[in-house]
Amino acid sequence: MKKNLNLKLEDRDTLHLKVTNVIRQEILNGNFEPGERLVQEELANSLGVSRMPVREALRLLEAEGLIQLEPHKGAIVKSMDVEDVEEIYEMRSRLEGLAVSISANKLSEEEIIELEKLTMQMKNNNEEEDFVKANIEFHSILMKHCNWKRLIGVIEKLWNGFPQQTPTMLSGQIDQSNKEHEQILEAIKRNDAEHAGVLVSNHIKRTGNLLVKNMQENRKKR
Repeated sequence: MKKNLNLKLEDRDTLHLKVTNVIRQEILNGNFEPGERLVQEELANSLGVSRMPVREALRLLEAEGLIQLEPHKGAIVKSMDVEDVEEIYEMRSRLEGLAVSISANKLSEEEIIELEKLTMQMKNNNEEEDFVKANIEFHSILMKHCNWKRLIGVIEKLWNGFPQQTPTMLSGQIDQSNKEHEQILEAIKRNDAEHAGVLVSNHIKRTGNLLVKNMQENRKKR
């Protein structure tokens, strides 16, 4: 495994997250191929870090469904085709839109205030990892009062099967997401749950389409 990976070390508290981001992008771009074994020592040497943050990164990537940790073999890259991404985002788009349409009108005043805070946090914070955390919390609150347990169960499986960090991988995605979050929030304030659901659905589908396009373009360059 000889990959040219670059990582500038600044904040060691989030070092394993920076390592995770680099490896994740290499997998999604196809530079690490399905079935390829990722060796901790080689990754650490390529990135200029110790094995500890690499080990933590691989655990996160396994939780995201991008690799599989096997006894005596280490980390094996799982198959993630463009078709897989299209399927996941299409399902998320429809199901999360439905969940929000069920939940939105049940949000309390305090929860709407929290959505406002998260929207401002995502808009004003330049740290990508902070954006990701706030984004996950934003979407979680939107669906909080959906009492369809099977629906929420399927959505949670889709979330666990693909990284929520994709906004940090796509050029211009964070700015566009922030605009869409504001539109979703305005619909909720108007008590228009149906429109909020449509906006969430479109928001997720647009992200999926952009990610697919990005993956296709990067793989053509290989």
